[in-house]
Amino acid sequence: MIWDELEQELERLQRDGLQRRQRTLEGPCGPLAKIDGRTLVSFCSNDYLGLSTHPALVEAACAGARAWGVGSGASHLVSGHLTPHAELERKLADFIGFPRALLFSTGYMANLGIVPALLGRADAVFADRLNHASLIDAVRLARADHQRYPHCDLAELERLLANSQARRKLILTDAVFSMDGDLAPLPGLLALAERYDAWLVVDDAHGFGVLGRNGRGSLAHFALPAARRLLYMGTLGKAAGAAGAFVAGDERVIAWLMQRARTYIFTTAASPLLAVALSASLDLIADGDARREHLWRLTAQLRDGLAGTRWRLLPSTTAIQPVIIGDNQTAVMLADALYERGLWVPAIRPPTVPAGTARLRISLSAAHSSEQVGLLVDSLRELPCA
Repeated sequence: MIWDELEQELERLQRDGLQRRQRTLEGPCGPLAKIDGRTLVSFCSNDYLGLSTHPALVEAACAGARAWGVGSGASHLVSGHLTPHAELERKLADFIGFPRALLFSTGYMANLGIVPALLGRADAVFADRLNHASLIDAVRLARADHQRYPHCDLAELERLLANSQARRKLILTDAVFSMDGDLAPLPGLLALAERYDAWLVVDDAHGFGVLGRNGRGSLAHFALPAARRLLYMGTLGKAAGAAGAFVAGDERVIAWLMQRARTYIFTTAASPLLAVALSASLDLIADGDARREHLWRLTAQLRDGLAGTRWRLLPSTTAIQPVIIGDNQTAVMLADALYERGLWVPAIRPPTVPAGTARLRISLSAAHSSEQVGLLVDSLRELPCA
């Protein structure tokens, strides 16, 4: 019976240390999380600048609701594209430095829309092996030839590109890898895209708002221009503190996505109050150097505090600081031990990360204090490694 099979699979996940848990927060997103009546310091959130509860965003959302209501009522191409959406698209394009931007409901939906709109069965995608699940699923939907190169390996990527006879080619990568915290070699990727006449699609979910001048993202971090063959996807539910995503690129490419990206065409537009709040968020991001500097100080404090200990941090220079454990059950045990000490650090296991690389994923925010990071460092130093 199918129910027996489901029960057996759930038991297997539990046995292998792979079963996921859902915890319900009894308060808003922030450095302190209240769960089951307990208050914990949370190192789980992607709210990198601490903007999700910023008074300016809350007030902008309230003003947006009063002026525009709560729902958009339809998809963008029917009657759901309201003035706040149009204004936010223009503001995002200007901020990133591209001719045009297009809003999506989530980053996952944006990625699922981009790749199938540009490629088909006769084409090929060249994807970093550690790409996010949304990018992997996007290639599956496109039904293109999916060639994966070792993580950040430009030499192997060039070999694959040179040997490909595909009609169209597309290089697909995260900018900041969500489980490792390192950066893709974007200048080298763009050079290969130019050399082999390929698209370059960059998912900057974890770089937008955090990296680069004024938080303009990973392209700005590397001082890369808004090249015509480059498509940039940024999410708005992480450093921007709200929800949604956008794709920025050449005018003609964005016009094509509007006509062919199914996840844009066939879904209701996001609430206009979010667009109003996100417009305010962009102002805070642009003026957020002090927040970003505090975030980098916290990152240095964590890394310096764990240097020379038994804990193996990956070489990340971003707000994502993974501690490699290896064994699934051990990672869960350590996360539970930190939880008992009032520290919420998630254990990340396969299939999110490769087998044998289970880890504690520490996410830092500008909303954290030095004292809170110090408490985490001290607790990790006191815990046994296994």
